[in-house]
Amino acid sequence: MKRLLYFITMLLVIGLLSACSAHQGTSSNASGNESEGSKESDFPTKPISVIVSYDAGGGTDTTARTLTPYLEKELGVPVNVINQPGGSGWVGWTALATAKPDGYTIGYLNSPNIAGGLVNPSVKRDVTLDSFEVLANHVADPGVIAIRTGEDRFTNIEELIEYAKINKLKANGSGVASDEHLVSLLMNQKLGTKIDAVQFEGTANSSTAFLGGHIDILVTSAGEAYNLHNSGQLKVIGVAAKERSAFLPEVPTLEEAGYEGVYSQATRGLAAPKGVDPEKVKILQDALEKAINNAEHVKKMEKLGTQVSYANSDDYLSMLEQDIKDITDLKDLLGW
Repeated sequence: MKRLLYFITMLLVIGLLSACSAHQGTSSNASGNESEGSKESDFPTKPISVIVSYDAGGGTDTTARTLTPYLEKELGVPVNVINQPGGSGWVGWTALATAKPDGYTIGYLNSPNIAGGLVNPSVKRDVTLDSFEVLANHVADPGVIAIRTGEDRFTNIEELIEYAKINKLKANGSGVASDEHLVSLLMNQKLGTKIDAVQFEGTANSSTAFLGGHIDILVTSAGEAYNLHNSGQLKVIGVAAKERSAFLPEVPTLEEAGYEGVYSQATRGLAAPKGVDPEKVKILQDALEKAINNAEHVKKMEKLGTQVSYANSDDYLSMLEQDIKDITDLKDLLGW
C-alpha cells in the first residue's frame, strides 16, 4: 500500500513539473517573438546616411541639408548627408543601389539625369530602376536659361535665340541626357540654335565655370538660379516650362516668347536600395511624408526658390518611369 501511494505521488509530481516546464517554454517563446517583433518596430536606432550624388553647395546638396533636420525630428536619430559626386551622378547612385539594405542608407535620385543613364545603350550598367526602393519625391524644379549680368551680345531670350542661330555658344550639362543637356539639344532641334553642352559634375561646378566666363549661358533649374539671380550675379531670361516660375514671376517662358517645344523639369526624390524590410520602408516613407510637408520646411524651401512637390512612392515611381520613356523617345536626338 505504501509503495502504491509513493508511486501515485511521484506521478503527480512529474506531471506538475512537466506542466510548469511547458508553460515556461511557451512564455519564453512568446517573449522571444515579442522581442523579435519589436526589433523592426524600434527602427531606427542609429544614424541614417543620405547619399547626394553631387558636390556640396549644389542644388541637391542644399535640398538635402534643408530637409534633414525635419527628417531627424520624425525618425529620432541623426540624419547625415554624404556627398559622393562623380560619373555624372553615377558614383553616388551606384553606391546607393549596392548599399546594405538595412534601412540606414537612403539617397537622392535626380531625374531626368538618372533616367538618361539608365537608357543610354553605350553604358553597360548592372543598376536599373528596380535596384531602388523609391520612397518619396521631394522637389520639382523647372529649367531656366541665364546669362551673365552685363552680357552685351544678348539681353533677353529672343535676342539669345536669334544670336545662337548664327553663332555657336557653349552651355552646360551635368551628364548626357541631364535636364540641362536636354534643354540645349531641344533648342537646337526645335529652334535651330547652335549650342554645345559642356559636361560638368553638377550645378556647383557649372555655375562656377559660367560666372568665370568659361561658358556663354547657364542652363539650370529655377531653384538653383534663384539666389544668384536675386543677388545680381546672373540674369534669368527664360523658363523652359508651360508656366512661369512662382519664384521668378517676371521671367517669361520660352513658349510665351514664341518658342515652343523646349520644356525641362528636374525632380529630386529619395530612395533606398532594394531589399529593405517592408516595415522599415513604411517607417521611412511615413517620416519623409511628414518631414517634406512640414510647413516650416516648405517655407525654407520657398526662400531658396525651390518648389516642394511631395509625391508618395507609387506616384514617384510613375514619374521616374515616365522620364525613362521620355528619354527613350529622344534616342535619335541623343545619337543613340
